[in-house]
Amino acid sequence: MSPQDALDLVRAAIVMSLILAAPLLVVGMVVGLVISLIQALTQVQDQTVSTVPKLFAIVLAMILCLPWMTDRMVEYSRDLFRDIPNHISQR
Repeated sequence: MSPQDALDLVRAAIVMSLILAAPLLVVGMVVGLVISLIQALTQVQDQTVSTVPKLFAIVLAMILCLPWMTDRMVEYSRDLFRDIPNHISQR
C-alpha cells in the first residue's frame, strides 16, 4: 500500500464521518440559534434552557436519521472491505 492509498483511505473515512455527523450538527446549530434568540428576547440566561432543547432535538434527529446513517455506514464498510485486495496487491 502506497502512502497515497493510505491518505485516500483516511480522507474517505473523514469525509464519511462528516457526512454522518452533518444532520445532527445542523439540528443542534439551528435549535441553539433559535433558543439563543428566544433567550435574548426574554432576557432569560439559564444554561438548562439552551442545553435541554438541543439535547432533545439531537436525540430526535438521531432517531430519525439512524436508518440513513446505518445504510451509509454499511455501504462504506462494504466498499472498504471489497477494495482490500486492490490495496494489498499494489506494492
